[in-house]
Amino acid sequence: MATGGKETSLSLWRWLRRSSVRYVMLLALDGACAGGSLTLALLLRFEGSIQAPYVALLPRFIALLVAARVLANLLFKLHRWSFRFSGLSDGVRVVLSGLLGTGLFMSAVYFSQMQGPPRSVVVLEFFLTTAAMGSMRFSPRLAWMYLTDRTRTSQNGAIRTVIVGAGAAGDLLLRDLQRSDEHNYQVLGFVDDDSSKWGMIVNGKPVLGAIADLPQLAKKHGIAKVLIAIPRLPAGRIREILSLCADLKLRFKILPVSYVYLHDRAASTMLQDLTPEDLLPRPAVSFLDSGAGHSVRGRRVMVTGSAGSIGSEICLQLARAGVGQLVMVDLNENGLYMLQRRLEREHPDVPAVAEVADIRDAGRMQALMERYRPQDVVHAAAHKHVPLMEAAPCEAVKNNVLGTRNVALAASTCGVERFVYISTDKAVRPTGAMGATKRVGEMLVRAMAQRSKTRFCAVRFGNVLGSAGSVVPLFREQIAAGGPVTVTHPEVRRYFMTISEAVGLVLQAAYGDYGELCVLDMGEQIRIIDLARHMITMVSLVPEVDIPVVFTGLRPGEKLFEELLTDEEERAQRVDSKILVAQSPPPPADLAERISQLERVAAAQDHQRVVALLRELVPSYHPFVPPDSLAQGETVEQEVSIR
Repeated sequence: MATGGKETSLSLWRWLRRSSVRYVMLLALDGACAGGSLTLALLLRFEGSIQAPYVALLPRFIALLVAARVLANLLFKLHRWSFRFSGLSDGVRVVLSGLLGTGLFMSAVYFSQMQGPPRSVVVLEFFLTTAAMGSMRFSPRLAWMYLTDRTRTSQNGAIRTVIVGAGAAGDLLLRDLQRSDEHNYQVLGFVDDDSSKWGMIVNGKPVLGAIADLPQLAKKHGIAKVLIAIPRLPAGRIREILSLCADLKLRFKILPVSYVYLHDRAASTMLQDLTPEDLLPRPAVSFLDSGAGHSVRGRRVMVTGSAGSIGSEICLQLARAGVGQLVMVDLNENGLYMLQRRLEREHPDVPAVAEVADIRDAGRMQALMERYRPQDVVHAAAHKHVPLMEAAPCEAVKNNVLGTRNVALAASTCGVERFVYISTDKAVRPTGAMGATKRVGEMLVRAMAQRSKTRFCAVRFGNVLGSAGSVVPLFREQIAAGGPVTVTHPEVRRYFMTISEAVGLVLQAAYGDYGELCVLDMGEQIRIIDLARHMITMVSLVPEVDIPVVFTGLRPGEKLFEELLTDEEERAQRVDSKILVAQSPPPPADLAERISQLERVAAAQDHQRVVALLRELVPSYHPFVPPDSLAQGETVEQEVSIR
């Protein structure tokens, strides 16, 4: 231990000594610049022949001036100069230090009661010394940047690059790229929609034109990469850029944060590949930043379906919010184990318990509720794959309806304070068994809310981008394999959210206690064919040239577009910028009896009768059979993950 401490002390001393030598050398050069500038100023003033009185006083002038300059530079810390990262503010420091040095010099001359140099000499010396000190400090950086740029340009691997956005973030990104030698971007210039910037020079690089000019500029200059440096650029504009460049095989990167945050980290290190999440038409939402985030702290929460995409994100966000105890329930023991390991690693202070259980087992649900006595239950477990549930409607009923009933009854019996049911947009005018059973689940939860002390709430939203079984991983896999990308219909559209945004809003709605049925505002629907083409463009390939797109036809239970509200719910009240409370007709009075009948028919594996009973319970449910006109349609979209 002592040896290690001694070595550390020696290393620190060496570093301090090297720094001290550097400081002394820099101040000595400043002094030399001052002495030389004063001599040169006198020579210029007297046309090459300094008058005798000033020749005699010159050594004293130089001594006072050097002392004044060194003192001023110490006060402005010009000896602690970063040759690589100096900027405009550092240049201002040089000028201010020069003014202070001149003031100190004239004061010293005055108080010493000696004849001072002519005023023109003082002014000349100030400009000469300031210019010399500035040149000495900035020239190494400029030379290094020039040589680095020349070296990068001469290399075969240099990537000709353009920056989208000539504003503050674009300027900062270019500066960081110019200072760094850890990339091979050869930045040719900027594009920006602000016409007043066209033709301007920003840090030595021209603003080449508008964003709409990207295709022509890319062809003219051989551009291979586009760096988007407009923080929070609207998703619609990103989609336009991708559409403009669809046939150019460009690579894209984007700065995902605000300009203010960029001051804390190098802009180039924050560049990330453009992803499908960047195409969503709204900014993300954080549950922790919402007013409801503090409501979770210290509470006991049970999450069913916690090993799935939505369930696991719910657990992670609850852990970040400081939940008192987290009970994770799922039938997928491997996914449950991996989630528990992650929570132990990332949130070791949060008590997290994993329980392997089937929500269709009423006794097991009751036992878990009695054992852990959760204050809140988030029910995310469900069968969620539309085509598979069309082939197995009885299984959809057992899990999505009867499983929901088991969890809800157990929660109510054990005095749970809050119960949140995760629903889907496919419950609105459903065309498949999956959507119909989720709609019945909504009814069941709302019926429980009318007779239980537990606050029951159903939260309905659309597809989750990038979740297990969703269209994004499927498209990535197909693109990586060289295609084709399979799309079921050219006009199919879907609502999309990121997993973190969807879960953040679900928890915000749940802990906001807004009402029995909350609907998340999903923004505008996105055409799946456009998503497929943009994902192909993102990886520097040309849609339908490098990667073919094949239409396969709508599958059973799928439809061209989804809805978030029924006709009766259209007058939903907006309680938050992205959360609506829907006033849906009350569940039927004999709902319990109908669900019991569904239970008996599902146990008998009578598929046709199950579908008939679902149609009676959900009159808007119309099993969908693709007509011949749609045989070439929709995407192979694995539906929203609700586990």
